[in-house]
Amino acid sequence: MDLRSTPAMSLEAVVTDAAREPQAADLRHRPAHRERARSAPPLLRGAMTPRPWRGFWPGLAITLLALLLGRDTVQPLAAPWAATARRRRRALLALVVGSAALATSVLWLGGMASEAGLLAWLQVGLFALLFAWIAAGCVTALMGYRALRRGDVHALAADDALDAGAAIDAGARTAILMPICNEDVATWASGLRATIESLRASGQARHFEVFILSDTSRPELRAAELAAWLALRETLGSDDDGIAGRLHYRWRQRRTKRKAGNVMDFCRRWGRAYRYMVVLDADSVMSGETLVAMLRLMESQPRVGILQTLPRGGGLDTLHARAQAFAGRVTGRLFSAGLSWWQLGESHYWGHNAMLRVAPFMRHCALARLPGNGGLGGEILSHDFVEAALMRRAGFEVWLVPALEGSYEQQPPHLIDELQRDRRWCQGNLQNARLVAEPGLAGVHRAMFVTGALSYAASPLWLAFVLLGAVPWLAGSSTAVALDAAALPWATLALWGLTLAMLLLPRVLGVALVLQRGEQSGYGGGIKLVGSALAEALLSALQAPVRMLAHSSFVLSALTGLKLQWISPSRTAADVGWREAASRFGLVGALVAAGLAWGLAGEPSDAWRVAPLALPLLLAVPLAVMTSRASIGRVLRDRGWLLVPEEAQPPLVLRRAGRYARELAAVDALAPLAGGKAPVAAARPLAWQRGLSLASLALAGLFISAAPRGMGHAELSAHVLETQRIVMLATSPQAEARVLPREKPRLQRVAASSQRATRQQAQWLAPPRGTSDSPI
Repeated sequence: MDLRSTPAMSLEAVVTDAAREPQAADLRHRPAHRERARSAPPLLRGAMTPRPWRGFWPGLAITLLALLLGRDTVQPLAAPWAATARRRRRALLALVVGSAALATSVLWLGGMASEAGLLAWLQVGLFALLFAWIAAGCVTALMGYRALRRGDVHALAADDALDAGAAIDAGARTAILMPICNEDVATWASGLRATIESLRASGQARHFEVFILSDTSRPELRAAELAAWLALRETLGSDDDGIAGRLHYRWRQRRTKRKAGNVMDFCRRWGRAYRYMVVLDADSVMSGETLVAMLRLMESQPRVGILQTLPRGGGLDTLHARAQAFAGRVTGRLFSAGLSWWQLGESHYWGHNAMLRVAPFMRHCALARLPGNGGLGGEILSHDFVEAALMRRAGFEVWLVPALEGSYEQQPPHLIDELQRDRRWCQGNLQNARLVAEPGLAGVHRAMFVTGALSYAASPLWLAFVLLGAVPWLAGSSTAVALDAAALPWATLALWGLTLAMLLLPRVLGVALVLQRGEQSGYGGGIKLVGSALAEALLSALQAPVRMLAHSSFVLSALTGLKLQWISPSRTAADVGWREAASRFGLVGALVAAGLAWGLAGEPSDAWRVAPLALPLLLAVPLAVMTSRASIGRVLRDRGWLLVPEEAQPPLVLRRAGRYARELAAVDALAPLAGGKAPVAAARPLAWQRGLSLASLALAGLFISAAPRGMGHAELSAHVLETQRIVMLATSPQAEARVLPREKPRLQRVAASSQRATRQQAQWLAPPRGTSDSPI
């Protein structure tokens, strides 16, 4: 059966029939080979009922009343690490508050004391809050550096698991879940195949069962998912472990609560059959050794409810993605180790590449809607942080274990995709802040809700601080003159130096740790390691003002109740065109250019005041275009710049995932697996956006060739997406040249075999006469 030539109605019928649930009566009359071809195991239903939220003010009243009565609403943990965690958190708080107080005193002595007006007080208050935010990150990185250098006796490590040679309990059944929604099929199918093969090589695959949980809305893409599932089952074959027969596909007709709802739907249908579940993303790849180590850890630690790994970034060659992967590998691991150092058993859950204990998750982690219909109401978007808090409220531990290797994910291919993802995360984190007063939550998780919201709210606060500082300069105030005259120059210089040190210290420590461990060969050598770190820091500094403005607009959108369009992030690298970049960043650049020309017309010497903010915004369009180029990233990789160990010596599971993805994108018979997203229509500009567009055109000429859209709001343009699909479809003339001549005979044999397998599996999936199965 050629899925590409099947009419749309037939495709719908094929996908719906393949996703039907096998009922017990149906299985009794179904031949054995048809039973094996069913898309899901028999139902074993269980309840997962959400508990209504108390709300901020009622929750705060309950918590305060409990404190007055001497009762603690937080369930205590009788763990040896609990007292140590409290001491570490007090030390963190003291260092952060002390650093902020010192810096604020310097600012006050540097000239603010002479201005007692409201403007000065607002600026000092904002500075104290923002410097505390910077100090918290720096101190966390310092803690992580210490933990990675000396170790942490209280941390959960792989050594705490059962003996590697000991048998695992046969009842420790583990479901591997891969929720997908309009995803690139080649990406998730290749990563899942590599993960399953690595799991099979570990010799413990009999404890695992795999579920592909689809929320895909496009019929043709669902047909491609079905073909990928059938092809993967055929490829895995019938080995002794029987993993091919335990690879299931489920498509939800009624999509609710997005990814969290998809996982909850699995739990209600089949959760009672499993002791643990591993949640993956569409771009996740995990080694079998890591999965088995996590299973052993969970078996040896019965009070652990969630075990979170630290995924390593990689998989894409664009300059932006490579810089993000390098930063995560060198500097990001310090922050992760630092979080683990002061959180210990009350840690984060990031929603993927983690193992969860199913029974307490079903009993305690169902998510109710937040009251209200605005941007901060409705279904919870950032469900993972909330689920971790609810698991801890139930008395179970949540651990982040950075030492567990073999966990991987992809980075956003370019800045536009990163901002699209950040828009969703921003609204989700602001939603979570409403739960900060919920009774029973641990203090550390309340702090996570606050810091998660502040990670995005810091952008408009920084913008407000900059604008408040510019008011005296624009008004010609005497305060600005006094500061220029440097009444206390040591104070101003000390403040700038302290802020810069706080920002740069984590990167310096990350590079130092690599050199101290002798790992520089995985980063291209010592010289290229240092050079790459400097290049990444420069790129991050150039992108910071763009992120600040984008995050400020996201916060404004969430607080004003504007609707959010949920779009899965791109899993493939596609160059951003100049028109596309100009439609998102050109308006800002034009306005900055016009304002800069007006403001500096009379005082060119004052350019240094606004250069750090204005220059990156002027370069936003070419920067977005150039950092999206995979060709530039590949040249840097081949020369050893921005290199990470996963590229210098890629593990087997990543090599296989990459090879399978290329094969899926190249083989003619599997061309539908390339999937890709359908072009998404741009949102219609609002009235104020049209006005700003006309103003920018009047000030800067014909700088933008199309009506602008909001930053990070829509998908790539139709032209870019169509180009991406042409490249990925092996049947097109443009892509035919991408298949090497020596590979064609082998790929044709694979294609013919896949077509035969697809036809045979489609016959097996035909429902027997007389049955009354209803589709899912």
